[in-house]
Amino acid sequence: MSGAGLFVIINHTAARARKAWPRVREALEGAGVAFEAHESTRQGETEERTRAALDGGFGTVAAVGGDGTLSAAANGFFRTCAELSELSEGSLPRAVNPEAALAPLPAGTGDDFARGLSGGRRETLDAWVARLVRHCRRGRFQEETAKRIDLMLGSAGGGARRFVCLNAATLGIGAEVAERVAAQGGAVRRLPGEARFALAALPRLVAWRDRRVRVIADGRVWEECGTNLLAVANGTYAGGGMNFSPGARLDDGLLDVLAVADISRPALLRELARVHTGGHVKSPHVKLTRAAHVRIETLDPSDSLGVEADGDPRGHTPADFRVMPAALRVVC
Repeated sequence: MSGAGLFVIINHTAARARKAWPRVREALEGAGVAFEAHESTRQGETEERTRAALDGGFGTVAAVGGDGTLSAAANGFFRTCAELSELSEGSLPRAVNPEAALAPLPAGTGDDFARGLSGGRRETLDAWVARLVRHCRRGRFQEETAKRIDLMLGSAGGGARRFVCLNAATLGIGAEVAERVAAQGGAVRRLPGEARFALAALPRLVAWRDRRVRVIADGRVWEECGTNLLAVANGTYAGGGMNFSPGARLDDGLLDVLAVADISRPALLRELARVHTGGHVKSPHVKLTRAAHVRIETLDPSDSLGVEADGDPRGHTPADFRVMPAALRVVC
């Protein structure tokens, strides 16, 4: 297989991705783009197949699915989870092929990463397929069809679990909501992403309870506060279209950190209503900073916060996040 080959991975377990795949296949075939495809049916398969495709010489991997599918594919651009667990402090994972590109074909619940790439617009699947076709026709080294972005190397449970994060991680209520969204079934799964996230969030807001948290940014204590909502962001959007980090940039070499500190439940509800527009960042309860390395821990280790990244539960605090500058080429 030449380095210009296209490999398409489809999340077969997701109804939206299964429905989208025939359209994608027809468009690629109609454009005369040669490709190989695989439908993943179990957890971990997208990452494994992506890594195998890159090892086999493919130069572009297109992922049909939501943020979790894209994140799994992004993890496959780097060496195995076993290698991640063996990384020394401050070291970053090795890319399978540093010049390979990831092509998002968003067909998920939130599609927050793709929304951020599009400047806040939720563009159609057809528009993303058209970008992929243009990229394949011009060749994978054409910078005008792909850009380099940063990633995050994350760990949860004090380093017990390490992972590559594409877009954003949340801790506390954000992680609880992500877990509930993943467990939704039946008619709820057919609702728009924003509605699914809202339904999952309501019971967690009722049960809101602060923890005392310490946030260390680039080696210095940045904040100690009572909170149950924190985010470490590479991209702008999370939670199904919420503009969590309006100042975040995918290529600035920094992570945007947000903590909602010492806030009452009524005030929290008011701020959440402003998240879609990014207006929440004006609140005195919303603390913001940027850093290349972030550590988050509860002052009482037995009262930990959950951690999710790119919509998938990852464990609990203490958690570390380190920027991976210009680590991945993305078709956009």
